[in-house]
Amino acid sequence: MKIAIIGFGKMGKTIEQLALEKGYKIVLKVDSNNADSWTNEQLQQADVAIEFTRPENAVINIIRSFESQVPIISGTTGWLEHLPQVQQKCKALQGGFFYASNFSVGVNIFFEMNKILAKMMNQNQNYNVAIEEIHHTQKLDAPSGTAITIAEDILEQLKRKSKWVKEESQEENELPIYSKRIDKVPGTHIIQYESLIDTIEIKHTAHSRVGFAKGALMAAEWMVNKKGIYGMKDMLGW
Repeated sequence: MKIAIIGFGKMGKTIEQLALEKGYKIVLKVDSNNADSWTNEQLQQADVAIEFTRPENAVINIIRSFESQVPIISGTTGWLEHLPQVQQKCKALQGGFFYASNFSVGVNIFFEMNKILAKMMNQNQNYNVAIEEIHHTQKLDAPSGTAITIAEDILEQLKRKSKWVKEESQEENELPIYSKRIDKVPGTHIIQYESLIDTIEIKHTAHSRVGFAKGALMAAEWMVNKKGIYGMKDMLGW
């Protein structure tokens, strides 16, 4: 498999290492040195592209892959207000697009646990819910894309909450997300339900970037020769 890595930061380097260990070939690496000079022709050498960049660059990178007829895996967060535009463009150009706010298989299991717990808590009015997420200091967006996914899944199930907010809230209908940035923390997400008599908490802690990179590489393998719009549930068969 021939891969284009768009965004050669820490995640891109981890993906490259895992890909080379599996015998794959990296035909294009995009970083700050060539961000303005790489071409669609270079991209077309790849069977699939993997994109982890910045929110302001994600949309144009993804659309360029559609134009080049190269399926793309994107894990960039913080740009989803443009998702309808990207999905429309994917359909119009018959592209292949796989997006996840988090590619870790463990986190996606955590997502499903969160939905089940939120559904149960919809019947238990005495519990209030909050989310805490902790990441490394280089992470620019807050809350994290993973925390937003968790929050939106809770809002779908918990009828007494109508929106999520950053930090503390005094409104009963608001779901607070607390974001912390600590050096060398790959990612921790905590969902806490608290009442006067007890606290129920579920937590996911990443030990390194390897789980995220492995999931992205799995998605790349799965997306070769595919057209359409997909996510982790499609790949994992959920």
